Amino acid sequence: MSKNEILAKIEELKSLEELIAEAEQVAEGIKDEIKNQMLTDNTEEMIIGNHIVRWTTTLTQRFDSTAFKKALPEVYKAYTKQTTSRRFSIN
Repeated sequence: MSKNEILAKIEELKSLEELIAEAEQVAEGIKDEIKNQMLTDNTEEMIIGNHIVRWTTTLTQRFDSTAFKKALPEVYKAYTKQTTSRRFSIN
């Protein structure tokens, strides 16, 4: 692939990423409208047509690695490992 072809691909990619970001914002706005209606109706579930919409509260427990690292730094260090990954970016 020539540099001009790569440049065209980069520009197409940037344009598509912008389109995706705009669509995601619209989708989030629609979700927020539905959530607001569910709050107004004081419900966690709605059946609308063939769709069941749920917005439920869930409880989770997560490990606080920052606090653990501060409290027991040697143990934290003993159980951490370095990983390698590759990152693709275009600026």
